[in-house]
Amino acid sequence: MRQRPREVQKVVCYVVHDGHLLVFTHDDTPITRTGIQVPAGSIRAGESPEDAAIRELSEETGRHGQLVRGVGTQRYDLRPARDEVAVRHYFRFSMTNADLTERWTAGETDPSHGGGSITWTCWWIPLTDAHVLAAGFGGLLGVMLDEATDQ
Repeated sequence: MRQRPREVQKVVCYVVHDGHLLVFTHDDTPITRTGIQVPAGSIRAGESPEDAAIRELSEETGRHGQLVRGVGTQRYDLRPARDEVAVRHYFRFSMTNADLTERWTAGETDPSHGGGSITWTCWWIPLTDAHVLAAGFGGLLGVMLDEATDQ
């Protein structure tokens, strides 16, 4: 009998500024393997999803944003890449004084999956193009946009 995949708690950060979304692409890995991503990562033991989202945004971009609200939670099956199901907690952030033309390098010297340091390039895309996000990261963009227009 096959075991169920491991369930892991994750956060996803939608950083929105002037109709644009903060994204990144890996520098040394083909886009066909990693796609376009948003800041995201694991919730540590004893850490709230909100605190994890604030930490991950800072760690993955070198920038700080203001947590606006939770957007929702969604399960994402990572198989066959990894034998796990991510329970993703999505958050909307704002970032004041963002320069939408800027591109900058960020990365991790000690990635959670092991291996050497990795870098990526952070940049902004129009929200209308955010359907290109990889690995289900765009799963709750529509909900977030609906909430924004209802206010």
